[in-house]
Amino acid sequence: MTPPLGRPFSAVVFDMDGLMLDTERIARRAWDLSLGERGLAIPPEVYLRVVGRSMPAVREVFLEALGADLPIDAVIERKRDLMEKIFLREGVPVKPGLVALLAALQVRSVPVAVASSTCRKDVLHRLSLAGLGDRFEVVVGGDEAARGKPAPDLFLEACRRLALPPVDCVVLEDSEAGIRAAHAAGAMPVMVPDMVPPSAGVRALARGVFSSLADVTAFLGL
Repeated sequence: MTPPLGRPFSAVVFDMDGLMLDTERIARRAWDLSLGERGLAIPPEVYLRVVGRSMPAVREVFLEALGADLPIDAVIERKRDLMEKIFLREGVPVKPGLVALLAALQVRSVPVAVASSTCRKDVLHRLSLAGLGDRFEVVVGGDEAARGKPAPDLFLEACRRLALPPVDCVVLEDSEAGIRAAHAAGAMPVMVPDMVPPSAGVRALARGVFSSLADVTAFLGL
């Protein structure tokens, strides 16, 4: 059992897809449908390379795997349209323990932020659909940073907007790229894996690895 964090923190920065919202599997469905309409498929091992990454990184991986002649812009736009249709039809699923964790942080007046590889417009839209649109003081999207995860830019920008040093901020992430980014930013990374189990190297970077956000609530002493 992982002992409690055991040190003060001033804010919590959340990733979104795969951490707060159970959307990574929906994204995979949408990618498969979009590519399938063109008679294409992305191998599982290739897809796992883009989990938690920004869209420029996704573009690069898909073009490398499927060929430089892939009409990637059209594929991406179709994927977004398909995801939106799924969200409107099925809703945006919230991960277990999230609402209780946010409530516990609010009771203690701990500022909370979002730093997501997803573009800001889509972040705000998904949070709104999930009923979380008014829960965060700061929202940073993937299009608001020069470099995506595993570079630290997104988390550094979130901390800048919170007016807090990264060393005083806990970062909650589900992906290896996110944990590496939080560590590079000098924050306190905590992992709740989603689609990809953490490697030994990433486990060593995280202050804790947990099966749910409910476990994180206890870890933070809330």
